[in-house]
Amino acid sequence: MRKAVAAVAVVAASTVAALAGNNGQDFAQIERGRYLAAAGDCAGCHTAVGGADFAGGMAIETPFGKVVAANITPDRETGIGAWSDDDFVRALTEGVARDGTHLYPAMPYPYYTKVSRGDVLAIRAYLTTVPAVHNPVTSDQLPFPLNQRADMAVWNKLYFHSGEYRPVAGKSAVWNRGGYLVEGLMHCGACHTPKNTAGGDYLDRPLKGYALQGWFAPDISGDTRRGIGSWSADDLVTYLKTGHNRFAAATGPMADVVAKSSSKLTDADLRDVATYLKDQPGLEGEEEAAQASPVDAGNSQMQAGAAIYTDECSACHTPKGTGVLNLFPSLAGAPSVQSADPTSLIRVVLGGTRSVATDQAPTGPAMPAFAWLLDDRRAAAVLTYIRNSWGNAAAAVTAAQVQSERADLAKRTE
Repeated sequence: MRKAVAAVAVVAASTVAALAGNNGQDFAQIERGRYLAAAGDCAGCHTAVGGADFAGGMAIETPFGKVVAANITPDRETGIGAWSDDDFVRALTEGVARDGTHLYPAMPYPYYTKVSRGDVLAIRAYLTTVPAVHNPVTSDQLPFPLNQRADMAVWNKLYFHSGEYRPVAGKSAVWNRGGYLVEGLMHCGACHTPKNTAGGDYLDRPLKGYALQGWFAPDISGDTRRGIGSWSADDLVTYLKTGHNRFAAATGPMADVVAKSSSKLTDADLRDVATYLKDQPGLEGEEEAAQASPVDAGNSQMQAGAAIYTDECSACHTPKGTGVLNLFPSLAGAPSVQSADPTSLIRVVLGGTRSVATDQAPTGPAMPAFAWLLDDRRAAAVLTYIRNSWGNAAAAVTAAQVQSERADLAKRTE
């Protein structure tokens, strides 16, 4: 009997040792790393569709071309198994690979630089426990001269600001935890902060929205019209946890973020994120006034749009644009509807979409495609109507904008 108990103890100890990896980390650190890897959405880029977890191969679209995500399993030849802790920290927080070459900011080291060394090493500890996969990846798919990695040294001097997140004096611990997550691990600005022609952030317009990958990542500042200022903290937590709330349903790239990252976080961390985001200033002054000027209801485009909306949209979104809670999002007062850039709205109307399904909200409602039914002029009319009804106010959508997005969508679905 004692021998059997001793044997069980040996097996249990060996299992824990295996989970702890080869570097002696304990299980608690590994579990913390698993959580932090989810917060950083590592799987979102480093796991290809149909591929092994973290084995790389996912093509990441940038305005300059495609960069393929690396293999970050502990395979010693094609992954990061031969990397030291310092190698890993340097790559995540400085954008420099083990061989000294510069990484492209498609790997969001300009944000991960704010992550503490302890958290980075916890992620490393977790990654040592995932199955090693031999999967050679050629990350650089950019055309000449953008494929010259030495040029990144110049880019870094201009746009990369190294350094761990420092708590802001006068702000609460909750606000600063939210800032650490938003500015660092969750790298929200990678999609939601406008970029210049070189791909550097406009630091004076943080989180004000940016068009990428055929979608528009909306303003997520405290702006009450285009941002999340009209959302309560509960609204934001619900959206990040389930992918749906009374204003919006996560689609496109954000659906993947919710599924693989934010839905895995604790409610406490999500509330910290909400506290930080709701405190970020929105657009003000003349720019606010210009972008919020409504299109007159008597406008011919508005009248045409009203008729189309009644026939094609009101059954799901209701005649008053209120939608169906947690099923069909409200259009009335919705920030995404009033965004400065209508790219996502046009794409959804033309191509349709399906919102994310999560454990907390397993139904992922779908929006049918209307490209076959609405020509450019009619699609622009109904979108203009939606963006300027029920208290909404936003610039009119033009037929030329719809035509451009239709062509882009066709290329993406070839």
